[in-house]
Amino acid sequence: MSGKVAHVGSLVDSEPVFENEFGIINQLAASSLPILSGMSLKRISLAPGAIREPQWNVNANQIAYVVAGTVLVSLLGNGDSFASFVVKTGQIYHVESGAIYHIENVGEGNAEIIAALRTDQPEHFSLQDSFSAMTNAVLGNTYDLPSDAFAAFDRHHSAQIVRRNGPARIPDSAGLPNARLFDVDAQAAPLSYEYGWARFARKQYWAALEDLSMYSLACHDDGMREPHWHPVTAELGYVHKGHAKMRVLSPDGSLDEYLLEPGQAYFIPRAYPHHIETLGEDGFQFLIFFDQPMPADIGYRATASAFTREVLSAAFGVPERELPAFPFTPMDPLIVSRTNPRDA
Repeated sequence: MSGKVAHVGSLVDSEPVFENEFGIINQLAASSLPILSGMSLKRISLAPGAIREPQWNVNANQIAYVVAGTVLVSLLGNGDSFASFVVKTGQIYHVESGAIYHIENVGEGNAEIIAALRTDQPEHFSLQDSFSAMTNAVLGNTYDLPSDAFAAFDRHHSAQIVRRNGPARIPDSAGLPNARLFDVDAQAAPLSYEYGWARFARKQYWAALEDLSMYSLACHDDGMREPHWHPVTAELGYVHKGHAKMRVLSPDGSLDEYLLEPGQAYFIPRAYPHHIETLGEDGFQFLIFFDQPMPADIGYRATASAFTREVLSAAFGVPERELPAFPFTPMDPLIVSRTNPRDA
């Protein structure tokens, strides 16, 4: 790594922002990965029966992918918009900024969620702390109850993750279609090749999105994410499975190369050229979040078709007759086959 600012950090091994016997919350924000701009990433792990207490994000929309387990999400949004839905492994849900919601592990095993927020410095309020801020008399007036109805409230600080008493109660409506829920892993991959595929949770397919989106990207051993850049979006990726190599070019000419493994996350500022290549025989799967609802990119392959060979010859300082036979590419494939041996 030669650049001055690291693009990569470990989400799984980062210092927890909260941890108890029922679960753990890890976070990569600008304070822990300074290159982050306008985005951050959280990992929420919940034991069976654990609840991420009701809370709301102050300054960001979020989308969250369930990596493992089954969770119940209940939500109250702006204008008394109620929702309750079950989210299973491979599904993704959206929570708008300011909407109060909870996450409850209703499965038999641990649940794990990777959430992207549209801010690099996330803040939130909890239901517990918001109640503690008001007196018993004020709470009584709110609910048309005597003030001593709240005598048992001891005004302790929120625990963030608590344990449910008794079995889970799943509303009958929780299995109905919901605009905030998207089954990305059930999507027929819009891009599919023998050497990789990409599934898209973006506004084209999911109308709820406003300023975030996600790709589930997989490359097999013989695949590679071609060198490219995103003109108007930053990229925040999470290594879900496998190992990969990534190279990033910065405007000052510095070049960074990283070996990526499960649990790590990376951030690419908008318009920075980069590529991702498989390492090992099992390929990789990345969860890639973007700060726009409809991300797009410019790839190296199509770029070579945008200019005449005379222009390319002059730009590269290579005689035209010695230029490679660039294939005409009106639309970038996003993933290409890796026909050459890996670089040492």
